[in-house]
Amino acid sequence: MKAEEGRGARATAGGEGEGGAVGGGGGAGAAEEEEFGDLVSESEEEREKRVRRMFSLLDQRQAGYLDREQIEAGLGALSLPARRKYALELFDVCDSNHDGRIDLPEFRRYVDAKERELYSLFKSIDVSHDGVIEPEEMRIALSTAGIEIGDEELAAFVQHVDQDKNGIITFNEWRDFLWVYPQEVTLSNIYQYWEKVYLVDIGEGAVIPEGIGKHNTARYLLAGAVAGALSRTATAPLDRLKVLLQVQTNSASVIAGLWHIYKQSGFMGFFRGNGINILKVAPESAIKFYSYEMMKRIVVGDGQHGEIGTWGRLSAGGIAGAIAQTAIYPMDLVKTRLQCYSGPGRPPRLLQLSRDIVMLEGPRALYRGLIPSLLGMVPYAGIDLATYDTLKSLSRQYLAKDTEPGALVHLACGTISGAVGATCVYPLQLIRTRLQAQPLNAPDRYKGMGDVFKKTLAHEGLRGFYKGLVPNLLKVVPAASITYLVYEDMKIRLSIK
Repeated sequence: MKAEEGRGARATAGGEGEGGAVGGGGGAGAAEEEEFGDLVSESEEEREKRVRRMFSLLDQRQAGYLDREQIEAGLGALSLPARRKYALELFDVCDSNHDGRIDLPEFRRYVDAKERELYSLFKSIDVSHDGVIEPEEMRIALSTAGIEIGDEELAAFVQHVDQDKNGIITFNEWRDFLWVYPQEVTLSNIYQYWEKVYLVDIGEGAVIPEGIGKHNTARYLLAGAVAGALSRTATAPLDRLKVLLQVQTNSASVIAGLWHIYKQSGFMGFFRGNGINILKVAPESAIKFYSYEMMKRIVVGDGQHGEIGTWGRLSAGGIAGAIAQTAIYPMDLVKTRLQCYSGPGRPPRLLQLSRDIVMLEGPRALYRGLIPSLLGMVPYAGIDLATYDTLKSLSRQYLAKDTEPGALVHLACGTISGAVGATCVYPLQLIRTRLQAQPLNAPDRYKGMGDVFKKTLAHEGLRGFYKGLVPNLLKVVPAASITYLVYEDMKIRLSIK
């Protein structure tokens, strides 16, 4: 009964990509050849049409041949990760005569060989020999390959490959998922290829990989920490300027702020507080990641294998961000105090300043401004996510001709959506910073969040809530670009790419 169900699923799986190769490859025995042909059940004419469709997906210019640029553009249109890396590898594998072009016969030979590789692995996973892969068979195969995963992660992996969502993987679905994968067909390679497809960004911190296995968790967190540290260091002068402008209650300009920082502390003054900013990156990333995974289980429900969805991701990401923000908030407050220090001589050391705050103002002072910080988190994530989805849809409609936009378009959409979200919640960020920056003996001391709002509106008007916005927005593009590039490079260096 299960085999019949699998055959029925194969008849409809993959949409236009139905069927599998029945010719080429060679070397298979007669029995295996017959079994392979029975599994894919496709005529030569159907196969030829499918191969031509696959070729056309990569031949974006309809030139009749493929080069590296066309393959890269085609992989980008398919929204595949690391498309430049895979484009180079795919080109080298397909270009058998080394003439710098891939024609249809060369591509067909690649497809034949690749599908037979995929068939051999599929057959080894399908231990019950019923023509389909069930989740438990996949778990056993992954475990044999040294990859231990939980029920939710296994369900997500199977669901991603399982196009008709019937809980099993047919060979057609297996093939359609992996036909452009140029590397050696091993289960470990395939799993790593899948797990980097999904990334979740929950705000100002690092990117959280959604589908990563426990065996790569530490390396993903290290990649995010390094990317975050370099990004924050590169944009530290803009961050220092933003904080300085935020705490000014009188008129202040960008140029005057830059001159004030340089005159007071020299060139290194632009990087004051960056050390503690870097120290925040690793624990913040780790707390966000584990909190997100925990909240995702609560939102979806234990034992449930459904998609988390946009609102579920927003809820889980917002709460995870709030947990991480609360945990590392004292470090953020101390950083703000260091950046705003204007007393005589050198600013106090990190531990001395932390001790002074606790001794003179009490432990609660370390969380001053936390409420406006948390209040801005969920709307920021919601606005960011909604803007990102809208921009991606528009780019697919006007730039990518109804195909999935590539990495640069994704980066541009993320940059703009982050800027829009940050602008909308910026007044809350300014209120937080003013509460963080005021010491115990400050004149005209703020009594709380409402008091900051009333005094800012009364003395500075609506424009006062957006002091420092310009350097904050100037951070967005370089910060996003540096984080993205370094994160991708680190994944290659740590063998998780």
